[in-house]
Amino acid sequence: MAEPISPTRMNLLQRQNQVKLAQQGVDLLRRKRDALVADFFNIVRRALAARERLTRSAEESYTLLSLAKAVEGREVLEAAALADPRRLAVGIETKNVWGTRIPTITTDEVRRSILARGHDPVAVTARTVESAEHFEDVVAALLDVASTEITLRKIGEEIKKTTRRVNALEQVVIPRIRGEIRYIRDVLEQRAREDVFRLKRIKKKLEGKEARASAR
Repeated sequence: MAEPISPTRMNLLQRQNQVKLAQQGVDLLRRKRDALVADFFNIVRRALAARERLTRSAEESYTLLSLAKAVEGREVLEAAALADPRRLAVGIETKNVWGTRIPTITTDEVRRSILARGHDPVAVTARTVESAEHFEDVVAALLDVASTEITLRKIGEEIKKTTRRVNALEQVVIPRIRGEIRYIRDVLEQRAREDVFRLKRIKKKLEGKEARASAR
């Protein structure tokens, strides 16, 4: 159970300050949420573009791979693929948006030259080179999709969290403090009325005494 409020002027001033701070917090959280929502929709557009790019790259890549496999043969393509097994370094960077750390995926350049792939420029065919280039584009598109979706998930979670805080302040904290302010004011006003009433009674008694003394 909540402790009873002591209806004093000090507590009244304290709660009035609390309401002001809570309202400032609401305004700040709303600005934060608006900034996050703007970022969210910007990244949604990027995410949709990245998915379209991934779909297009994958379709083109598998078409070229099927053609190269039909012409060059499976063994030739496998040999080209194993010429230089690649490990792609992937990192996570963060940016600060209104105190929220938003992650993004970073990596080295995905597209490589023929020599960087370990291919012999004389021995490898144009179809094999083109197929390799397109699949590197698929990898780049995958990383872009992953980056945008990780960022969207984090921003979406932060928007929900910020909205919950705004609702808690607006619907619970501020109404509770304002209710306490009304209670304290009502008590103080009642006390003031009682004090006025007592003073009038005292004054009336004093006037009566003075009147009786004068009559003697």
